[in-house]
Amino acid sequence: VLVPLYVEGGELWALLTRRAENLPHHRGQIAFPGGGRETGEDPWAAALRESSEEIGLLPQAVLRLGELDEVATPSGFTIVPCVGAIPATFRAEANPDEIDEVFAAPISALAHPNLVEDREVRINGKRRVLRIYHVGRHKIWGVTARILQNLLARLGVAGAERYEV
Repeated sequence: VLVPLYVEGGELWALLTRRAENLPHHRGQIAFPGGGRETGEDPWAAALRESSEEIGLLPQAVLRLGELDEVATPSGFTIVPCVGAIPATFRAEANPDEIDEVFAAPISALAHPNLVEDREVRINGKRRVLRIYHVGRHKIWGVTARILQNLLARLGVAGAERYEV
């Protein structure tokens, strides 16, 4: 997946999507643009291709900043979050077959204690703490929250301990 970041008004923002309700998997969930790799693709090639298909972000508009820790999903996938800077002037064009909404979340909101919820859950029989970020009317949880948590930790944001896979 691509973790698109930009600066506007002195604030760092992350661009996110709400997956279309008609998709077979993870419908309506908040996610970063991205998807599965095609034969011969590395994580960056897949992230850039999928971002172009999903939100109209041209690959040449992305400045590669690096990669975050790989994240394993309960369904058996391994995600490599590719962090890239995008122009603040970028205006997304959501592909309605895949994306219902594109929105931005200020990084400072993700670090605000009143907007962060840690909920104990059982996943595959194991007790885990599920982090949920409340941003506007959106609940960001699961893999996307884990990626954000790792991003915040890398940025040195207080209270954003790294999520251990």
